[in-house]
Amino acid sequence: MAVIGGGLSGLYTALLLHQRGVSTRLLEARDRLGGRILSQGIDDGGRAIATATDRYDLGPAWFWPEIQPRMGRLLAQLGLGAFPQATDGLMLIERDAGVHPHRVQQGGRAEPRSMRIRGGVQSIVDRLSAQLPAAHVHRSTTVTALAADPEEGLVRLQAQGPDGPATLLARQVVLALPPRLCAATIAFTPELPRELQARLAAVPTWMAGHAKFLAVYTRAFWREQGLSGAAMSAVGPLAEIHDASAAEGAPALFGFFGLSASERARPDGESLEARCLRQLVRLYGPDAARPRAVFLMDWARERYTATAADAAWPSSHPQYGPVRAPAGLWTDRLLWASTETAGAFGGYLAGALEAAVVAADTVSATR
Repeated sequence: MAVIGGGLSGLYTALLLHQRGVSTRLLEARDRLGGRILSQGIDDGGRAIATATDRYDLGPAWFWPEIQPRMGRLLAQLGLGAFPQATDGLMLIERDAGVHPHRVQQGGRAEPRSMRIRGGVQSIVDRLSAQLPAAHVHRSTTVTALAADPEEGLVRLQAQGPDGPATLLARQVVLALPPRLCAATIAFTPELPRELQARLAAVPTWMAGHAKFLAVYTRAFWREQGLSGAAMSAVGPLAEIHDASAAEGAPALFGFFGLSASERARPDGESLEARCLRQLVRLYGPDAARPRAVFLMDWARERYTATAADAAWPSSHPQYGPVRAPAGLWTDRLLWASTETAGAFGGYLAGALEAAVVAADTVSATR
């Protein structure tokens, strides 16, 4: 059994199969596991480290246990804690350049409450991967082609690994990658039907067109002003800002860019980091100009996440759903399992778990 993609879907699929006694290889193109999950901490000098107890999420950060019980159950099984997103205080609304932002009441506690994971979402990745045999997890291994062998009843995987080209054989393959990335980077023999190829290429990859900026501070000066840290801006470059403080660690603010991928890539004489800090000063005052550390993660520039088609993000939440292998040689040999192929909560962490459970159950039922 081979699972391609070491994000949350791939990791959880591989672990479920391993727990059921199915020998499984997990292949991940990056040199790290987690995919679009990425949590970073800082050391005493403000340098980024991945091993800090308190980390800041540069990918997904929230889940909602009231409506996503599978996430809550998994955290309990893994011994991980959660804490609510900070929302106490006033919210800022910035409508025009040069005009002081308005302060508005957020309207009480939102339901369901957004929750964050202690130690960052990366903690889930760490706990899941620790339960897999290290010899069965292959990082820095990019799968480039899949061929269904009609005589052996196996799938031949061509990959580029750290030691050069490699060939693997598997009875079944789970593609735990965004559908659009599969269509753009993997050659199939026999070819997938044109209608299916077109459908895969048309599925927007969640988060692929977005970028996040995060600044870590020594104190939460916005709270001293009666602010929650939340802001909405029509001026930018950040369009939406929130408190991103670690559970017990240093306070922080993060924002989603309102600029498109092409606008972010266009040099204008001032770095994006500098523009973001200037905006935070505009909103929260001079203390925002002196962060301990800053992070900028542009997912549109990650080749193992985004394709050229992901440069423009959809105007609303995409309609995600299951993808099934075509009839013929690929039947029962090829499965999709990413958050974009989930029947529920597509695009979210809970959707990644949903897709993994369905894939693992399908594999078990066909063996």
